[in-house]
Amino acid sequence: MNKISNMKKAIGVFRSYGIPLSGKQKSANFYKELHMDKVYVDGLIFELELELNKILEEEKIALLETPSELLQELLAA
Repeated sequence: MNKISNMKKAIGVFRSYGIPLSGKQKSANFYKELHMDKVYVDGLIFELELELNKILEEEKIALLETPSELLQELLAA
């Protein structure tokens, strides 16, 4: 049940940034297809970490380019 709760929280954060997690949007590149600046992506990651009470390693953050990759990394046990 905790995973479902975390997923709902994450969906809410993505929605606040205008990123729906359905269809092609979930696998769209933050920079090329969603046209986000690095500052906004970093803010999104920060808010997700805060909301889900998790910290991602800087090396992993640098490799994340899509919402689905980010979600998978945050929700991994």
